[in-house]
Parts: sequence; structure tokens; C-alpha cells
Amino acid sequence: MNIKKHIPNLITLLNLFSGCIALVFAFNAKFEMAFYFVCLGIFLDFFDGFFARLFKVSSPLGLQLDSLADMVTSGVVPGLVMFQMMVSNSSDSVESYLQFFPYLAFVITMGSCYRLANFNIDTRQTDSFIGLPTPANALFILSLPLVLQNTDSLVVIELLTNQWFLLLITFLSAYMLNAEIPLFSLKIKKFSFKENALQIIFLLLSFLLLIFFQYLGIPLLILLYVLLSVVNNKVLQK
Repeated sequence: MNIKKHIPNLITLLNLFSGCIALVFAFNAKFEMAFYFVCLGIFLDFFDGFFARLFKVSSPLGLQLDSLADMVTSGVVPGLVMFQMMVSNSSDSVESYLQFFPYLAFVITMGSCYRLANFNIDTRQTDSFIGLPTPANALFILSLPLVLQNTDSLVVIELLTNQWFLLLITFLSAYMLNAEIPLFSLKIKKFSFKENALQIIFLLLSFLLLIFFQYLGIPLLILLYVLLSVVNNKVLQK
């Protein structure tokens, strides 16, 4: 029995396990713990592919398992977190049709599902991404309640407790997941500053954002990732 070939799939299943635990915390509105377990799942998601390449045991089964695990960790969890945010900021006094707004949060889950299915058959996304990767989107969504819990800014509080703003983020999230926007990959294949300058600059700026802005730095670094990709695309087109 070749143990090596099962290691990547085991790591993928641990990603799924982390996503399931994150779901339990999200159901109980314990957003910080949900965030940490999603981070763990994303960390494991990176290493299942790493070990598959290292041991040269990549397989169609591993590809499908990876997407199914990501669907929970980076698809269902962010949808549920957004649902919880909308519910917590709804009121019995609002119009009856607004009572259904929180369920629209699962547009994020549907957008994630479509992106993951499309990713498996899109041959253009081997060295880069087209559309926002589901892990990045999950981090963006899960950071929002943490920003809300740790901010003194009245503007931020007003925005993140506004159902219409949360709905806008929900639809924008689903759009960005499937938008035809090329985004650079963080994978470093050659140890050359010139070939990895964009990735290194992004990582350094991300570190600074997290140091100075803490939880607010997470959505900011996702926005930075998209902005740098758009600028890089424009430069490459010239």
C-alpha cells in the first residue's frame, strides 16, 4: 500500500473537517473562531496541492475532493456568516419583504459553487486565476464581522450594520468570484525576485496592512490583491 498517494487527500479531508467546525461556530455567531478554522482550512488547502506535486500523486479524485472541501470551507461558511450578519441587523419592524433579505446571503455560496465547478474545467487557470479565488473571498467575508466587533469608526459601523450595504457586498462578491478578470497567483515557482516581484510586493504590503489595521487589513489586502492584478494586466498589455 502506497501511503504517499493518500497524504494529499487526507489533508484535503482535514480542510473539509476545519470547514465543518467553522460552520458550527458560525451557526453560534462565534465569528472569530469560525474565521480561524477557515484560515486553517485554507492553509491545508494550499498544502494538499503542494504534497500532491511533491509526491507526484496528483489524481482526478484529488481534484474533485479539493473542490468539494473548498465548497464547505470557502463557500458555505462565508454564505452563513453573511446570513448571520444580515439577521443580526434586521428588525421586526421592517417591511415584510425585507425579512427575506438574509437568505440572499447564500448568493455567495452559489457564486462559490459555480466558480469551483468552472475552475475544474477551465484550462486557463493553471498558473493564475480568472476571477477571485474562493479562499480569498471567504477571508474577505469572514473578516467583516470581526472588523465590526473591533472598530470605533461610526462610518464602518453604519455600513456593516446596513442590510442594503451587506446585500451589495453579497452580489459584488458573487460577481468577483466569476468575473473575467485575470488575477496573479501567489505560487512562487522560481526563486527569482524579478519573476516574483509582484508576489513579494503584495506580501510585504499585506503584512503592513495587517500590522497597522489588524482585522480591517484583511478586506483591504483582498482589495489590494485585485487592484494590483488589474494594474499588472494593464502593464502587460502595453
